[in-house]
Amino acid sequence: MKLTGREKSSLIFEGIVTVVLLILLNLAIITIAQDIVESNPGITSGIFMIKQSLRIGPMQAQIWSYQRIIIAFLIIIDIWVVWWRLRRRYHLYQMNHIIGELHYIAQGHLDHRIPFKLKGNEQHVITSVNALVDSAVQSMDDKRKIEKSKDELITNVSHDLRTPLTSIIGYLGLIEDKQYRSEDDILKYTHTAYEKAKQMKNLVEDLFEYTKVQQHGAPVNIMKIDLNQLLEQLTASFELEAQHRGIEITSHVEPDPLMLEADPEKLGRVFSNLVSNAFKYGNGASYIKIDARQRGTKVVVKVSNDGTPIPAESIDHLFERFYRAEASRSRATGGTGLGLAIVKSIVDLHHGTVKAESNEQQTSFIVTLPLKQHK
Repeated sequence: MKLTGREKSSLIFEGIVTVVLLILLNLAIITIAQDIVESNPGITSGIFMIKQSLRIGPMQAQIWSYQRIIIAFLIIIDIWVVWWRLRRRYHLYQMNHIIGELHYIAQGHLDHRIPFKLKGNEQHVITSVNALVDSAVQSMDDKRKIEKSKDELITNVSHDLRTPLTSIIGYLGLIEDKQYRSEDDILKYTHTAYEKAKQMKNLVEDLFEYTKVQQHGAPVNIMKIDLNQLLEQLTASFELEAQHRGIEITSHVEPDPLMLEADPEKLGRVFSNLVSNAFKYGNGASYIKIDARQRGTKVVVKVSNDGTPIPAESIDHLFERFYRAEASRSRATGGTGLGLAIVKSIVDLHHGTVKAESNEQQTSFIVTLPLKQHK
């Protein structure tokens, strides 16, 4: 940190004043000491005897006079006092500069940081202040992102609820106004309204599940489970739908049994969502395979299908809330855009990772989980 010209002049002036005051003080001390010695013959003779008895070195040199000893002692004290005063004043100037920087930051210049590189406690203060400002800015950015996320959530939910709700009101309005020609028209209108109501129900359930797993400190019921048993139950629950669609669904686990610590309900939701996603968007698929293998202290589970590949530009956005690779097709299949976001949230709760890979041959969602959860 460089001092200003005014501060340098003040520092020099204080040094000169201190030296002058010390010289005057030294002269007074020497004069008083000399008067005491000269007015007291006993002290004079005692000093003379000490000088005669004390000889230093091989040359047997006598000790200096007491005046020189006092002067040397006073000079040492003077140097220390001047150094201490100037150092104290210099530190005061440093703190004034730091306080000035703090006032500047407090005025709203949150992109500014204290640039000084000092030594000792002052540098600790600067480092702490800069870290505190960084933390405050990060907290403000996080808060803005949360607020933006909430606004987006409300906008997306409102849009996705309004679309089926408009259809429900429209078709029920036709029945209410008796704008139908036959009973078949009534059944058609009510069936459409019923399907739209189910779509709304799915959205509300997914939204509830998503907000639940997104909450800070969301409860996770960790226990020891057999992944092979869980996946067998999952494939059995989808077997009828797979047969209806002409798709073969299988699961394979190595080793058997494969035990890991997880929340069975939430983990079941993860793989259920991934299989449902394959059914909805894997157009033309002939199989859905779930392959789980232990890799050291982790478990890698791959849910694959040979349906229509996912566009490369969509891969990195699949796990974003309300993202749809093909919005029109997703709405036609009843997709809410929350299924994969729920998957990622649950996997994050289990300290794992999830990613997607897709090419012309196969599309895979790969979930990596630790065998043991750290509490």
